[in-house]
Amino acid sequence: MWSTERTISDGDVVIVWLTRDMIQPLQIQAAKDFNSRFGNYRQSDFIGIPYGSKVGAKNGKGFVHLLRPTPELWTMALPHRTQILYIADISFITSYLNIHKGSTVIEAGTGSASFSHSVIRTIGSSGHLWSYEFHEARAEKAREEFTRHGFLDIVTLTHRNVCKDGFTVTDTADSLFLDIPAPWDAIAHAKTALRKDCITRICCFSPCMEQVLRTVNALKRIGLHGDNHVPVPLKIGEISERLKKAEARREVKRLRQIAQNQAKGKRKREDGEDGEGEAEGKRVKTEEEKGDEVVEMMQETIDDGEETQVDEPETEKMSVSKVMSEVRGHTSYLTFASLMPAHPSMAPQLDDFELYFT
Repeated sequence: MWSTERTISDGDVVIVWLTRDMIQPLQIQAAKDFNSRFGNYRQSDFIGIPYGSKVGAKNGKGFVHLLRPTPELWTMALPHRTQILYIADISFITSYLNIHKGSTVIEAGTGSASFSHSVIRTIGSSGHLWSYEFHEARAEKAREEFTRHGFLDIVTLTHRNVCKDGFTVTDTADSLFLDIPAPWDAIAHAKTALRKDCITRICCFSPCMEQVLRTVNALKRIGLHGDNHVPVPLKIGEISERLKKAEARREVKRLRQIAQNQAKGKRKREDGEDGEGEAEGKRVKTEEEKGDEVVEMMQETIDDGEETQVDEPETEKMSVSKVMSEVRGHTSYLTFASLMPAHPSMAPQLDDFELYFT
C-alpha cells in the first residue's frame, strides 16, 4: 500500500500539488531534482518532512505542497493512458455494486487504473481485485504502477481479451464492472465468473444509448429478464447557483452597511457644524437615498423567491473554502444488473435468474 508513515521516505510516492489544475505524482529519489514552473527542488530535501508540508524553492520564489496519495488525488494526478473514470462516477458505481471491505471484484478494462485504485482502497487487504486489460502496453504500465504502490497482494492484473477468451476465474466475484468497447460480447463470460450462492451485481459503462441497447439485448438473449432503466450521471449545477445567490445577498448587506455608515458620518459632521444644520440634513438624506437605491438594485438581481433580511446586523462570517462549480464526469450510461441465487429446490434451473436494471 501507499506509505502510512507520518514523514516522507526515499522511494515513496507523493502527490505534488502545484496549483488547483496542476497536480502530478512523484516517486522520491534522493539523487534527483524536481523542476517545475514554480522553481527547482532537491528531492533529498523532501525526505524526512511530514506529508502535507509546504516546501519552498531554492531561489525562494516558489513553493509546492507534498501530499499523501489517495485514490481521489491519484485520479486527479495520474498519467492518462485512456479516458478515465472520475470520482463522481466511481462513487456511484461503487455504491450500486455494493463493493465493501472484503469484496471480490472483477474489472474488465484497466485503462489508466483510476477505478482500480478506488476499488483497492474500498475492499482492503481482505478483498481482491481481478483486473483485465486487452492492450498489452497499458497492462504493463498499470502493472508497474501497482508494483510501485504496493498493491500486488490485492490486485491480479491479466493481459487478456475477455470478450473472446473470458475470465480466468469461475463462480468467484461478488461484483463485476465492464468498461470495454463491446460489453455485450463479455456478458456470457461475466455470468460464469460471478458467484451463484449469493446476490451478485454487474455494471456496464457505455458512452451512448446504442451500446446500452446492444448490452441489454445480449442479456436477454442468454435468458435474462427484468425491468430496464438506465440512469445518467447527476448534474450539480444547483450548487453553483446557490453560491451565486449567497454572494449576492452578502453584497446587498455590504452595500447597506456602507450606506448606513456614510449616513452616520454625515450626521456627526452635521452636529459639529453651526448654521449648516438644514443644508447638511438635506445632503445626508440625499446620500442615504442613493445608498438605498443601490441596495434595491442589488436586491432585484436575487431571483430566488425569498425575502432577504438585512436590517439587523449579523455576526461576520469568513468563507475558507468553496464547492467546485463543476465536478468532472462523463455523459455516459451505467447499466446495472443483479444475479439472484436460485432456490435449492430449483438447482437444475440454476442458469435461470432475474436481472434488474437500475
